[in-house]
Amino acid sequence: MAKKKRNFRKKLFIKNRLVILNEDTFEEIFSFRLTLMNVFVMFTLGGIFLILVTTFIIAFTPLREFIPGYSSSQLKKNATELAIKSDSLETALRKNEAYIKGVQKVLNGQLEYAKFNKDSIIGEADEPSDLNMKASEEEIKLREEVSKIEQETSQQKSRKNKSDKK
Repeated sequence: MAKKKRNFRKKLFIKNRLVILNEDTFEEIFSFRLTLMNVFVMFTLGGIFLILVTTFIIAFTPLREFIPGYSSSQLKKNATELAIKSDSLETALRKNEAYIKGVQKVLNGQLEYAKFNKDSIIGEADEPSDLNMKASEEEIKLREEVSKIEQETSQQKSRKNKSDKK
């Protein structure tokens, strides 16, 4: 077993010559001095380089759209536009349904015509927003500071105007 390992190691580092000859004249065109280890290393590095180049080409070019599971940028753009359109259509549909219900109430006599207003009906159909519009303590303090600064600047301007008139 030890002899086989030594023999293999020796074979890896034995220098060989690769010669390219012209077959008609036997003229030497190209020559290399190689070891089996050099050939193994060169093929390994070449394979790694080829894998990396292929990965980068697929990852950073439109070729990735041909891989199953990746969607095209145009498809994503269209989906976003359609989502926005469908949302606005749903809102318009809710408003129209509320208007039609109001008109039906007027026609059935449940609501007087004088009280019937399109804007009030549409306003009822709109969903109230969940925004908190109350000012926080920090905001109140900031407003007070700004108003004090504005008062001081206005007082200084009025003093300047009075002194300029004299």
